[in-house]
Amino acid sequence: MKDPNLKEESRAFTAEARNRNRLTAISAQKLKRPGRHNDGAGLYLLIKPDGRKSWVFRWRDRVSGKHRDKGLGPFWDVSLEQAREAAKRCRELIRSGGDPIEAPRQERQAKRLELARRKTFGECCEAYIEAHRAGWRNEKHAAQWTATLETYAADLYPLPVAEVDTPLVLRCLETIWTTKTETATRVRQRIEAVLDWAAVRGFRTGENPARWRGHMDHLLPTPNKLKKVEHRAAVPYSQVASFMVELRKRTGFSARGLELQILTATRPNEVAGARWPEFDLETGIWTIPGERMKSGKEHRVPLSQPALALLRDLPRIGDYVFPGLRGKKPMSTAAMLKIVKAMRPGMTVHGFRSTFRDWVADCTSYPADMAEFALAHVLKDATVKAYLRADMMEKRRGMMQEWADYCGAASQATSDE
Repeated sequence: MKDPNLKEESRAFTAEARNRNRLTAISAQKLKRPGRHNDGAGLYLLIKPDGRKSWVFRWRDRVSGKHRDKGLGPFWDVSLEQAREAAKRCRELIRSGGDPIEAPRQERQAKRLELARRKTFGECCEAYIEAHRAGWRNEKHAAQWTATLETYAADLYPLPVAEVDTPLVLRCLETIWTTKTETATRVRQRIEAVLDWAAVRGFRTGENPARWRGHMDHLLPTPNKLKKVEHRAAVPYSQVASFMVELRKRTGFSARGLELQILTATRPNEVAGARWPEFDLETGIWTIPGERMKSGKEHRVPLSQPALALLRDLPRIGDYVFPGLRGKKPMSTAAMLKIVKAMRPGMTVHGFRSTFRDWVADCTSYPADMAEFALAHVLKDATVKAYLRADMMEKRRGMMQEWADYCGAASQATSDE
């Protein structure tokens, strides 16, 4: 059954064809009366009340049945013959089922998409990192993003971001998925983030080929099934007291930094970058700001008596508690690691956190979650989190004092002899 609107349009065009080309260049030039002046076949010269003239093509929409107008340009710029040719193209487009107004929009969108397709994955990586740099904790994080992607997704960098597909992403991941699982996982997450960003910006369309759930999880083994947990080499808690005896015989900021790190069970970088304003020696609390924490959240550390004594005895050279050689930058964690390697080859600075955790579990009755909170680990149980926020400081103060006493037991015994 034929479309009645199409029939009506056909009749209208036929009638108009018999009565087209009503205007001439001269008559159009002389017209002054505001309104629509019909040239035939849908073409009108529109004169506005202020005297401005423009060409308009009018047709009846097949769907709504309403008249629609498409501007063909101003009278001063488009001649009568050019306007008739433009109107002819509009009629041809309507006969083929097109829309004179929407077609140019779609064409412009297609051109924009085509230009966007030329945007490379590498350019999108740079733009993504720059857009998120201000929200990251430090420049090191941005550098890690850049280094990871440039190293393991180098094959994607010169390619149009719109053409990055599942096989290309797999090619980047498969070679390191079983040998460098943690790194490979980060690479996948970062590729996914960049491609999501590119999609939102209109540089690509379709599903994200780096998505894990429901996609990559069908192509690659689950990371936690591959990942072999490698614990950091740690001094057994039974030997920590004798280790402290040797450590306290050493001088210098690196030795004192390592001692404070052991007493507080904090991370090496948290000690190395410590600033004096973070410490309240009167209340015995060290407040580490969120930007220096792995979790991004502020962490309060109760200081034991030996830790307070250590801090009070330190000379103050600038803002950093443990300054580097020139005093303008903090001491590096490598300085503390150097001491550990010299005293206990094969051990690590970070391993003393494991030493503390094992001591709490084996030698005390403190709850496991209390130790986890002291280590600034993220607690999964919301109820436990709320409980610890309520009274953690004094309980943890007691725990850290017992740990300091345990660490100093051997030195105390040595001094008593």
